[in-house]
Amino acid sequence: MLTIGTHMSIAGGIAQSAKNVVLMEANTMQIFSRNPRGSGYKTYSQQEIEAFQKIRTENQFGPLLAHAPYTMNLASAKPEVYEFACMVIREDIARMDALGIETIVFHPGNHTGIGTEEGIRNIIAGLDQAISGEESIMVLLETMSGKGTEIGARFEELKAIRDGVKHPERIGICLDTCHIFAAGYDIVHDLDGVLSEFDRILGLELLRAIHFNDSMMPFASRKDRHATIGDGEIGLEALLRVMRHPALKDLPFYLETPLEDAGHKQEIQMIKEKLKESR
Repeated sequence: MLTIGTHMSIAGGIAQSAKNVVLMEANTMQIFSRNPRGSGYKTYSQQEIEAFQKIRTENQFGPLLAHAPYTMNLASAKPEVYEFACMVIREDIARMDALGIETIVFHPGNHTGIGTEEGIRNIIAGLDQAISGEESIMVLLETMSGKGTEIGARFEELKAIRDGVKHPERIGICLDTCHIFAAGYDIVHDLDGVLSEFDRILGLELLRAIHFNDSMMPFASRKDRHATIGDGEIGLEALLRVMRHPALKDLPFYLETPLEDAGHKQEIQMIKEKLKESR
């Protein structure tokens, strides 16, 4: 069964977000673990948590994904930036795990001049202080586009992070179609080759989620600009091949395209129809 959803606002509360998922005929969702460009977060009442859990159970939601805030940079050498990032990832892993969210994803970080190796060492230390190994939640490293001093645009960098932590069994990967296309992995003309390389370096069993986005920017641009499905440089047919691929089709797909809920509902409907036509 196709598991597809989108990034949902939780401004109206987490239970309302779950209701909106049902209304858009999706069966999963991604939420921010806290303010994406700040530090604050909402504490949910027990009543709201119970309502949220009831909706996701009754509607047989697939795995849910939390996204850590963009303000978090675990690769930073600046003490105040790094300490904030360590606090956020530690708190949000615990908070999302307590909610029963299956996975939490984060952008590995920007080394901002200290070099990739040093940045990776900082990320490893930050994860080690946040992950006890007793959690149920999986922490996902996101594949990145490689803009600026971003870490995670190459599969080898993600492997170095996972290999270095104390609890690699709690670390998986979220593959973003826009990001890897922009990073120079040709999922349009050589999807099998890209996945073979991923499998050789990381192992396909580590893939836990797909950020499903088209790209406004051309191949290997190293620029992160999401487009609606079929309206970008990747294109509808190539993205449908991603969804149909035997190694990927059973994973949850999360849309992060620039649309509101009504537009996402239409986008999901279009994707489902196109998949049926191509059977």
